[in-house]
Amino acid sequence: MSIDDGLVMQFHVGAWRGYNNGIVTRYGSAHGESVPQQTNFVEGLKPLLDRFGNEANFRLILFTLDETAYSRELGPLAGLYPSVWLGSPWWFHDSIEGFLRYRQQATETAGFYKYAGFVDDTRAFFSIPARHDVARRLDAAYLANSVATHRLTESAAFDLISQFASNLPRKAYRLDGG
Repeated sequence: MSIDDGLVMQFHVGAWRGYNNGIVTRYGSAHGESVPQQTNFVEGLKPLLDRFGNEANFRLILFTLDETAYSRELGPLAGLYPSVWLGSPWWFHDSIEGFLRYRQQATETAGFYKYAGFVDDTRAFFSIPARHDVARRLDAAYLANSVATHRLTESAAFDLISQFASNLPRKAYRLDGG
């Protein structure tokens, strides 16, 4: 178990993969034919989090395509348990507006420092630079709006953008030794 070996546990749930059989038959799997599916994180994770949620050596990063879970379940769980982090919003919704909705809904209860950074799971290798560029621009836009509405200082926003791009992913995945 990851509590013994220090590895990070990830759950990627809430997607019905290969939903359109016609696309799968014609082109194969993993061509964008996933459909969001409701997930009950609160009930499903309760036994695991009761046992390990407060353990310093346990780390769980949650990813989902179920947008309804952001503020209702994911943000509160990440805010409540030191071991729970939130996975990349790109995986949640492969869109600009979806990314911004994630930020608005999850950050309010999870905070900024429980975000595991933009981790790309694409199989389209040549799209990685563009996807990372878009993710960083959307993070910057969200932070700029927070500064403009006086919810963050400019210096805090500058610190956070660096955290999002490098420090938080290293911490979340224990690449910094912690």
